[in-house]
Amino acid sequence: MAIYQPKDPTTGEIRSKVYVMDFHFAGQRIRESTRTRSKTLAQKIEDKRRRGLEEQTAGIRKQQAPQLLSIAAEEYLAAKGRKKGKKEWSPKMLQIQKNSLAHLSPVLGKKLVIEIEPSDIAAYQEQRTKEGAAGRTVNIEIATLRAILKAHKQWDRVRDDVGKLEEREDVGRAIGDDEERALLLECSRSRARILFPFVLLALETGARYNTIRTLRWGNVDFANRCLKFGRDKTAAGTNRTVPLNQRALENLKFWAQQFPNRKPEHYVFPSEKVGASGDSFDAKVYDTEPSNPIGNIKESWEAAKKRTRRHCPSCKTGILADKPKPKDGDAEKGYTCVDCHFETPELPTGLVAVRFHDLRHTAVTRMIAAGIPLPMIAKIVGWSAGTMAKMAARYGHFGMEELRGAMETISRPAFEIPEGSPHFSPHPGTQNVSHRAN
Repeated sequence: MAIYQPKDPTTGEIRSKVYVMDFHFAGQRIRESTRTRSKTLAQKIEDKRRRGLEEQTAGIRKQQAPQLLSIAAEEYLAAKGRKKGKKEWSPKMLQIQKNSLAHLSPVLGKKLVIEIEPSDIAAYQEQRTKEGAAGRTVNIEIATLRAILKAHKQWDRVRDDVGKLEEREDVGRAIGDDEERALLLECSRSRARILFPFVLLALETGARYNTIRTLRWGNVDFANRCLKFGRDKTAAGTNRTVPLNQRALENLKFWAQQFPNRKPEHYVFPSEKVGASGDSFDAKVYDTEPSNPIGNIKESWEAAKKRTRRHCPSCKTGILADKPKPKDGDAEKGYTCVDCHFETPELPTGLVAVRFHDLRHTAVTRMIAAGIPLPMIAKIVGWSAGTMAKMAARYGHFGMEELRGAMETISRPAFEIPEGSPHFSPHPGTQNVSHRAN
């Protein structure tokens, strides 16, 4: 027996035109439908089935059934929600994976995993780039695809022909002293009382947003002027202890006075709501829940940055107000400083483009500029030893004058070159500096 079309045992008539494979293997009878009416294809299916059984018997791992990428992606999320031997994915990591698949599935979701070729991946990278996605974003998405292909033993087949997109290393900036003053001024004016101490702590510690958000009072040691951060983005940053400078310490002490009944397990920045009342629209805090951390500060943070557009670029202290409307005729467009009367047709950009993560860039840049050793900075901000130099290059933002000052530190007092030397300059006012001997 091999392949045949089933017949009625009584009449001998063919009951189905679909071929059935029927053979013996290792003392067992294998009888299965080939699901095709083509005899040639049915024979190939039977041969493949025999070969698969032989490979399985020989200890070769059985091939997985072909799957659409969309189906494989769902199984990937379900299986990797809790990694074997590791902690469960954080909500943020899970969201990153879902975001990646939200872009991958519409383009590659209808392809079988075994059909995905390097050309498909390259076309996807090109399409996402044209859509304006950053190189790092696309690389994260391809990393998700790689994990799925690895699970189906398909990554080694394409890996040599799949390249990474170039990632920008200049993303991020350090804010200057004047910008810091403007930002903190508007944070202090926010109705959300959490905003100012939250932002100031980020500037003074260089900690990430979520690390500050989940800080508890039990991890703040006022006596020893330090705090211990909990879970961070990296293993090197998790549970690190950071000393508090004077401004950070005073900031936390003042903030602690707002919670006289605080407990060690309570969050430093708790969940709370803010409303307003009265003719002056005074802010009122209610529904404070110290057992839950603040969800996010995005609304108040963006509003504070937007208000910096009103800061006068001329006198630095005045506020740009709309030009008064005339009694007759159309209103004159533009803005005037209430202090120095500086006029401008458009509001300046202010600090609208500043990201919260730029506060971390600012802290690191200041420590590097102050000559703090990299290993010490790495310990404070939670870099691993392997990425310390790379992170320092990414987070260090210096202007030409700062670089010029660095070059001046290697200069030594010049000495006069004797007259007659080939390096001597007879022109008055020209310094005669010798070349350093090899």
